[in-house]
Amino acid sequence: MTVSKATRERTRASQLPEDDVVGILLAQHAEIRELFGKVRTSTGRRRQETFDELRALLAAHETGEEVVLRPISRQVVGPEVTDARNHEEKAASRDLADLDRMEASSVEFGAKLAAFEHTVLEHAEREEREEFEALRQVRPESELVRLGRRLRAIQAIAPTHPHPSVAGSPTAQRVFGPVVSLVDRLRDARRQTAAAG
Repeated sequence: MTVSKATRERTRASQLPEDDVVGILLAQHAEIRELFGKVRTSTGRRRQETFDELRALLAAHETGEEVVLRPISRQVVGPEVTDARNHEEKAASRDLADLDRMEASSVEFGAKLAAFEHTVLEHAEREEREEFEALRQVRPESELVRLGRRLRAIQAIAPTHPHPSVAGSPTAQRVFGPVVSLVDRLRDARRQTAAAG
């Protein structure tokens, strides 16, 4: 039996201390992989709901990485690597925003989702290989746990939709993130109310 990448990421995450920033991000990478699979195989309303879950996770995940992880990674692996990851996240945010405007049941959505999934998963693998391993090697566990707790706090108030204008910039995320997060949460609440009514 072949072990999936999501299972390997979860196993690696489970071997790290609770609240370790790398462990949290690895577990989220596993969840992202699984949600892509569920969106691909779902139909109708369930497909839209699963995509909404994936979209919110990706928005929070990238915000957390840009605000918490990237400044530390920049010190450890250098600006070339972190700038490349931030650039990828900005491009992914644009693609996610395009998907967010589409009908999840459309053929166009399915084709765009497949390309987006490939891009996001390649990005995640580069993070794991180029950033996560380096951080684990040079930063003390106490710092990684402190960063993990900060990551959870940032993600709890992060936007739930993509915002390409702030994506890829840790500074813009810190300054404008709370405002766009509030707008997102109000929009989500209105959608839920409309769907329930």
